[in-house]
Amino acid sequence: MRRKARQQSKPENRPRFWGRHAVAAALDNPKRRVVRMWLTREAAEFLVPPNEIPVTYAEAADLARLVPGDAPHQGAVAEVERLEDMLLADLLDQAEDGRPLLVLDQVTDPHNVGAILRSAAAFDALGIVTQDRHAPPESGALAKAASGALEIVPWVRVVNLARALEEIAEAGFWRIGLTGDADTTLQEALGPKRVALVLGAEGEGMRQNTAAHCDALAKLPISGKMESLNVSNAAAIALYAARAAA
Repeated sequence: MRRKARQQSKPENRPRFWGRHAVAAALDNPKRRVVRMWLTREAAEFLVPPNEIPVTYAEAADLARLVPGDAPHQGAVAEVERLEDMLLADLLDQAEDGRPLLVLDQVTDPHNVGAILRSAAAFDALGIVTQDRHAPPESGALAKAASGALEIVPWVRVVNLARALEEIAEAGFWRIGLTGDADTTLQEALGPKRVALVLGAEGEGMRQNTAAHCDALAKLPISGKMESLNVSNAAAIALYAARAAA
């Protein structure tokens, strides 16, 4: 698969992942370069890095100084290089009937994007697409929320989301934008075997131009007792519905 080359970053710009799932997944990903690690002796019983990766063994309190306050590092911290950027055309070349694609419009919270990646992995989604300027970078918080899915779910960052949606349509995808204002339910909007689910940020929702590039707008049939769902919860439900309908 072709990827855009990324230059090696300066140490101060490299993300640090923490937590056993996130660190173990980074070690297992041949496309990920792990620069160095910090482990407690207890965590070292579960994580065995290759010999070429420098490892510092320390107490849990020492590791806590390497990550944001109260971050649940579980005795494992890794400094990594960010993954190389993937091209949308290459992701679409892998499209298969029944594997939904997720498109996120200005979803910027790393915990939400991480949780969405985790659901994407669980339901075998083709990947996620975000606009580069309005999406979080790879980070420890995102990797922890993704629980390893950051390493296995393809993530494409694009400059222009509307143009990307046009390219997605040309690849045979039926684009469904999720919005609480729609008259149609998601179940009614599903049908084609290739579906791109488009979700906007909480509060503002999808931008008007993004909605205009969808083939259908649909809502989740939630109770009137709640106005909306967290975007990561909505993504999980929509992925399940799309997989069930395939």
